[in-house]
Amino acid sequence: MSQQAQPLDVERLREDFPILQREFDGTQLVYLDNAATSQTPEPVIDAIGDYYREYNANVHRGIHQLSQEASVAYEEAHDRVAEFIGADGREEIVFTKNTTESMNLVAYAWGLNELGPGDEVVLTEMEHHASLVTWQQIAKRTGADCRYIPITDEGRLDMDAARELITDDTAMVSAVHVSNTLGTINPVGELADIAHDHGAYMFVDAAQSVPNRPVDVEALGADFLAFSGHKMCGPTGIGVLYGKQQILEEMEPYLYGGEMILKVTFEDSTWNELPWKYEAGTPLISQGIALAEACDYLDDVGMENVERHEAELAEYAHARLTEHDDVEVYGPPGDDRGGLVAFNLDGVHAHDLSSILNDSAVAIRAGDHCTQPLHEVLGATASARASFYLYNTREEVDRLVEAVDDARQLFA
Repeated sequence: MSQQAQPLDVERLREDFPILQREFDGTQLVYLDNAATSQTPEPVIDAIGDYYREYNANVHRGIHQLSQEASVAYEEAHDRVAEFIGADGREEIVFTKNTTESMNLVAYAWGLNELGPGDEVVLTEMEHHASLVTWQQIAKRTGADCRYIPITDEGRLDMDAARELITDDTAMVSAVHVSNTLGTINPVGELADIAHDHGAYMFVDAAQSVPNRPVDVEALGADFLAFSGHKMCGPTGIGVLYGKQQILEEMEPYLYGGEMILKVTFEDSTWNELPWKYEAGTPLISQGIALAEACDYLDDVGMENVERHEAELAEYAHARLTEHDDVEVYGPPGDDRGGLVAFNLDGVHAHDLSSILNDSAVAIRAGDHCTQPLHEVLGATASARASFYLYNTREEVDRLVEAVDDARQLFA
């Protein structure tokens, strides 16, 4: 349920994340690589431990007590995730191992069967490789074409171009909700409206939005939406594919084997009900249960509160970093972006900058952030990226800026 955003008690929240107390050579860690992987709070760690200590068993395969307990917890995890993103029910929630697998599931199960010569998949220039490479390769196999919505000089989508690119030949529009490089918050709801007007589906890459802002799949108009647990206080190895129930029912499975079947003969097989139809083999039991606990944790904090806190840190970091003319920050203005800042310091390669920051116990990411084509558009081979989450502070942003100052002096 939506609530008015309130200031976070960050110091209290930090107590839930033991890793944040780590020190390197007497200097306390500043973790600013949350867009890659967030840290995990004690309640989520406990949920994993409780599963293995108390009711570790396979699901949907046994009538003994442990299997029943595990099955109920695993099924209820689907219900919890559905509630978290506004889906109609567990039938629309498929557990995968990450956002990338969710993308591939749709590309193989739907794309290989539905796309052909003359069909188009419309992407954006800021797509993560999980989307771009997947649809690119499926298009090659099917004879379809990929088209790309360009970005403006400010790092936003050119929506006039989008309206021209999305046509009656478009079968799928796949767009990142929040860019993991630019921090741009894309109007995916508007893109969905355009896609639906032309009879196309809308796939939202929500890996950088579900963890840090309220997301409602119905409000966005998403036909498919994907995200990962490890970016939202959950464990690694668990991702989510949301799909509208009717579409998932019509699609063929992506993987075959146990669990996803209903009846098997030597001649043919029929498929299980949703969502198990797409969860072949022993599923991600402990990870799914822990992801549900992560949803509880974030809802207790308040997603509106997380969104505001991240936005404030991003704005502050943007302002501090651009105090010097030798820093180029990519993407929209500081007051209109998600909780990350990608930048470059003149004369210093992003990898060197990251190494220097590491010497000050400041953890960021450096590289192309799985957006090589976007970096070509930006005219950069790589960039440094600081990304924030609910447990980060303004003082940690100051530590980042001080470390960048050290790099500036070292390369002067």
